[in-house]
Amino acid sequence: MSAHSKLAEQNDAFRRGCEWLPPLRGAKLHTDGIDVLGLETVLDIWARVKAYNEFNESNDPYGEHDFGSFDHPHAGKVFWKIDYYSPDLKYGSEDPNDPAKTHRVLTVMLAKEY
Repeated sequence: MSAHSKLAEQNDAFRRGCEWLPPLRGAKLHTDGIDVLGLETVLDIWARVKAYNEFNESNDPYGEHDFGSFDHPHAGKVFWKIDYYSPDLKYGSEDPNDPAKTHRVLTVMLAKEY
């Protein structure tokens, strides 16, 4: 398995809530712009982030499955992004492929907040 496909597999597992396969550390958050849309919309946006599978060469050129965007009827354009930090959250991860050296942060935001 290539490094990129291993990273994509880990990112998909983390985004979908399967952190135990393999054990992946991290946090998931959304911005205030998402939060003010109301619980029903927030839950729908998170469901769409979890189900996202529209990766292609133009939106995922490195095959890491670390970014996605979609249009939502109540929110407009929504972005999600996974960033890789060191376990202490002070620096970037020295090896995002190694779950022991990586703390993922998945952020969901409105495109206009970017």
